[in-house]
Amino acid sequence: MASPCSFLLPDNTQARAQVAAMETAVRRIEHKYSRYRDDSILSRINNNAGQPTPIDAETHWLLNYAAVCYEQSDGLFDISSGVLRQAWDFRKNLIPSADALASLLPRIGFGAVKLSDHELLMPPDMELDLGGIGKEYAADVCADIARQGGVNSGIIDLGGDLHILGPRPQEDSHQSAGTASHVQPWQLGVRHPRKPQQAIARLPVYQGGMATSGDYERFFEKNGQRFCHLLNPHNGYPVDHWASVTVLAPSTLLAGTLSTIAMLRQQAAPDWLREQNLHALLIRPDLSTVTLTPDPAPQTTSE
Repeated sequence: MASPCSFLLPDNTQARAQVAAMETAVRRIEHKYSRYRDDSILSRINNNAGQPTPIDAETHWLLNYAAVCYEQSDGLFDISSGVLRQAWDFRKNLIPSADALASLLPRIGFGAVKLSDHELLMPPDMELDLGGIGKEYAADVCADIARQGGVNSGIIDLGGDLHILGPRPQEDSHQSAGTASHVQPWQLGVRHPRKPQQAIARLPVYQGGMATSGDYERFFEKNGQRFCHLLNPHNGYPVDHWASVTVLAPSTLLAGTLSTIAMLRQQAAPDWLREQNLHALLIRPDLSTVTLTPDPAPQTTSE
């Protein structure tokens, strides 16, 4: 996946038995959905644009998820927007012309894709890229494998997208047998958006997904302005309101897509994230922050 991947699991036979299956799952998903492989199903879909392409159940599930994200983000989360890479080359530090972007925008719009259970049909000039959901999906698949094998504590880290299997293991050797254990959360660092070797905050997490989208992965600066790889599919230009957005959610896939959509929503992100009722940390370019916490669950009383 062109990024470091690691599994932090208990040192026991049960956990070790799952590692090989988890590694196999990651490699399988990368092989299947990579845009860099000519033999991937994604390449087959793109090469067959304009004609119906058969798809399996897993691919349908992922594409349907992308369709839901497209609809619920008002078209901001769009897996057909990768064609904008043809105009933006972040290695050359060049700002594309308005004409160059305008020529690509008509090729963007996942709403034009026709998706059925077994088939996909998209316009002949469209290209899909699952880079925004592939790692996150793979992390959740690994978590399912671990839990099915009886592993309920640990962290799956695929390129910084995390799935926390459960609380930290109990390390109190003086705990009496038969007493309830006092579970502890993992204290997980949020990368400083301007100092990559430092954490700007730490979040206590017991279980679920944690993902961060930021303006620091691929970018260049020109005339004091930062141009990052997160591009608005409606106009082709990079977002600039937030340095990063971190979201905690029940799954890594959900955390990743919500953090990306929040970056794309710019100044409207806090209100939109409040509607999702999840933990989130939004960091502005001046390093000031907005912290969101979910509303407490309503208390039920017995008659």
